Amino acid sequence: MQGDLKATIEAKKKKNDCKFRSKSFGDALGLYVHVPFCPTACDFCAFYQEQTDRAGIEAYLDGIEREALLYDVGKPVDTYFFGGGTPGLLIAEDLERLSTILINHFGVPAKEWTVEMAPSTVKADKLRVLKDLGVTRISMGVQSFDEKLLDALGRQHSRKQIFKAHDQIRAADFKSVNLDLIFALPGQDTDRLKKDIQEAASLEPDHISTYCLTFEEDTVLYAKLAKGEISLDADREAELYLSCWRSMAEAGYEQYEVSNFSKPGHECIHNVNTWKMQQWIGLGPSASSQFGGIRYSNVPDLDKWICGLKEGPPDRMEVQELTASLIMEDALIFGLRMNRGVDLESLCQRFGKPLSQRVSKVLLEMEKCGYLERLGTQAILTESGCLLADAIGQNLMGS
Repeated sequence: MQGDLKATIEAKKKKNDCKFRSKSFGDALGLYVHVPFCPTACDFCAFYQEQTDRAGIEAYLDGIEREALLYDVGKPVDTYFFGGGTPGLLIAEDLERLSTILINHFGVPAKEWTVEMAPSTVKADKLRVLKDLGVTRISMGVQSFDEKLLDALGRQHSRKQIFKAHDQIRAADFKSVNLDLIFALPGQDTDRLKKDIQEAASLEPDHISTYCLTFEEDTVLYAKLAKGEISLDADREAELYLSCWRSMAEAGYEQYEVSNFSKPGHECIHNVNTWKMQQWIGLGPSASSQFGGIRYSNVPDLDKWICGLKEGPPDRMEVQELTASLIMEDALIFGLRMNRGVDLESLCQRFGKPLSQRVSKVLLEMEKCGYLERLGTQAILTESGCLLADAIGQNLMGS
């Protein structure tokens, strides 16, 4: 790192242009690193990603080092989460360099360190490096065990690769292993979903995430939807949600959030802290942050992100100064997606203010409709409420 860059960074810190150390509304601190590289784009994926070469990877790693130096957190980091893109696409040496940059600046996370990997990217040397560095959790994007459904999603792995990758991950002895599944795929019915869940559970992962397929703009599936080649079916989605939840319970997994299930002691700490509206720092193009009283996202463009870092912070989008009202609203919306719900009394104490009349009215309406129940000061969505979690969140938003 050249001296002129260090001087620029220090000057910006002193000016407090980024408000690095201003007020916050949460004690926990997570670090998210977006690794944007993918060999190909899956048909359903709308996350920022791109193909690259050796020079692009080197520039990315240099950029992460520059961006990390912008932050003076002044406290231990609780969790790391490497997402993408495909973090596992990096070779072992790159994963080691990326991790060492973070450890040297932020330290080893105190509670959890997750790295996402696709089955086709799992290699013994990568796993060995990650384990030695202190990674505690591997999250593998399986999506489905059905070859036809994998093909429909544009995934680049096979059933055989899933089982081989899982065996390698287990042999490396990480504390927790998560498998991601997607349901409501074109052509999928309850029987095919149950079979996917049964196959996932047979591997005995510590955690399983099950996400309902969404049609995001600028994806192949969205284009097919727009052309009428596939269609949405809300009743079928609801049926699959219920089937998923029951199948997961039968397999011995406890649901703790609408889309997440775990064995005891294996909840994803990073995600739980995020849903509780704690603090997190996002590094890399498109990564979002909620830190020091501000919420913002880096520009979703590798070249623009790198260019911005030559003079200090990268270009940012959707910069928003946080208020107690805004974070309180978000903590309620995301908290209701968790099975334990939200302690409304504790929520009000945390932010030093009562629920607004509008929020109270919406919650009462939800209760009358059977979508929400109150257990003392705890507000918890019922099963029918969980099916409408997104709509309920929309109703609560903007209060």
